[in-house]
Amino acid sequence: MTAKYVVGIDLGTTNCVLAYVALETKSPQVELLEVPQLVAASTVESRPSLPSFLYLAPEHEAASGALVVPWQSAMPFAVGEYARRRGAETPDRTVVAAKSWLCHSGVDRRQPLLPDHAPPEVAKISPVAASRRYLEHLVAAWNAQFPDAPLAQQTVVLTVPASFDAAARELTREAALAAGLPDSLVLLEEPQAAVYSWLAARGDAWRKDLSKGDRLLVCDVGGGTTDLTLIDVAEADGELELRRLAVGDHLLMGGDNMDLTLAHRVAELFAEQGVKLDAWQSVSLWHSCRDAKESLLAADAPESHRISVLGRGSKLIGGTVSVEVPRSLAVDLLVGGFFPQCALTDRPQRRRASGFQEIGLPYQADVAITRHLAAFLTAHAGEGDQSAAPTHVLFNGGVFKADAFRALMLERLGEWAGADRTVRELPGPRDLDFAVARGAAFYGWVKQQGGMRIRSGAARSYYVGIETAGLAIPGAPRPLRALCVVPFGMEEGTAIDVPSNEFGLVLGEPAHFRFFSSAVRPQDAPGQLLPAIDEEQLAETDSLETVLEAGSDDAETYVPVKFQSRITELGVFELWCVSTASDRRWKLEFSIRDDAHDGAAS
Repeated sequence: MTAKYVVGIDLGTTNCVLAYVALETKSPQVELLEVPQLVAASTVESRPSLPSFLYLAPEHEAASGALVVPWQSAMPFAVGEYARRRGAETPDRTVVAAKSWLCHSGVDRRQPLLPDHAPPEVAKISPVAASRRYLEHLVAAWNAQFPDAPLAQQTVVLTVPASFDAAARELTREAALAAGLPDSLVLLEEPQAAVYSWLAARGDAWRKDLSKGDRLLVCDVGGGTTDLTLIDVAEADGELELRRLAVGDHLLMGGDNMDLTLAHRVAELFAEQGVKLDAWQSVSLWHSCRDAKESLLAADAPESHRISVLGRGSKLIGGTVSVEVPRSLAVDLLVGGFFPQCALTDRPQRRRASGFQEIGLPYQADVAITRHLAAFLTAHAGEGDQSAAPTHVLFNGGVFKADAFRALMLERLGEWAGADRTVRELPGPRDLDFAVARGAAFYGWVKQQGGMRIRSGAARSYYVGIETAGLAIPGAPRPLRALCVVPFGMEEGTAIDVPSNEFGLVLGEPAHFRFFSSAVRPQDAPGQLLPAIDEEQLAETDSLETVLEAGSDDAETYVPVKFQSRITELGVFELWCVSTASDRRWKLEFSIRDDAHDGAAS
């Protein structure tokens, strides 16, 4: 069946959104799918977004038939609004931030880890499985509304953070395919999707907003991550074009951190009333503070917001404890903590804030978004442009629905740019909840029908660790060098033979392969061998421990190879080890594998 629609999916940390556009239309009108979901027990309503929450129901609730959606009955779990509401009541049964766990290389993301604080009687699930559940719900909702155009047969664009490395991308793709999305699905970076949404809304007027030489900062602060992207406006053959200049490192920092920060302060308010919250109540409070933050930072915010937590003491069983949170407290706490005034030369603090370990994710030790932004702009400065300061900003992510936060960011950027430069927010609709999904759908349409596209390619350079030769030292590993195998900006649908000397590849026995990436070394060319691993500039992505099978013609277990890198049309990175002594090739995956056949040979 020929695809009828282009579908854009934002698999967000806090909310999932599906947008679509008819493929054959000459004037694309992007629509949102209203997603049926449980909003209360036995109550289904359609909403334009699906909250990224998964509630693992106890057996008696699952058997009651209260967890029913139009396409399935008697489910043992619920996703969406009902799961979000249950999070404040039963945090030990509610999965949150699965997307953030997908990029946590310190754990095996295929193992049942969530909910993080679940008791033994709760059957945990993996971050990959949780992501699959959200996508399965979207697939079922689409197929119910468009039975003659199943989603598996449409053109699908799924968004990921620009800062996701190859392993996190692969895990996202794995969850998507398991959920029933087509093999041809394309991965698109979220900041780029936000720009495409803006282009769709502005039409040809975008050329009046941006001029040759302008630099656009896409500042995307969502529920769990902060994504920073710089895009230059250039000219080619007399026409303006957009070229991605740089992307930031993965910053596990966003609205979730704000909720947790507010929760710590509100816990102090409870303590002032003589109420000491236990661990269960503290997690419940974190969920409740999410609603409080959104309420107190809204344009029509009330003067205070009441937060209640279920009682746990002998005198409070079945009851609640409550405090009033003033709007001024939330604004001062979050503005001062996340958007402080700082100099362009300031850098994020490296000390680890122990309070952020409670939910098990490696959050940034310094949550000052302005300091991270200063470091990003300085790292990607060009000659004669010390700050790489942008001329324009496009805000995205739920955090920037608050006018105060957008104003603060513009103020900080203006301070860095100097008196002779003005940093402007791009005009247009502030569709921050739905921009990424809308932009993904529009991108898919443009890719097939033609139109303005952002020139991008690989968001970072990639390297493979090469063990140095020499005398062994007892108890000490051999030093590693880093060989560049993918340059920054390598285009989709291209392959390169990495020019280098031959390297030995171990066959037939367990071997450990290490991979690295960098967002701050765009100058490195394929084949460039760095003399050492500089942790300030290279970040280690997932290592791979596997056994590459030796063929009948391989007399040795140590064969000479060179590397070939390929980025597919779908944005998937493949690294091939090509034998120089035969016609054999081995592909190394950038993701954690559990069995010995995952270093696929072909």
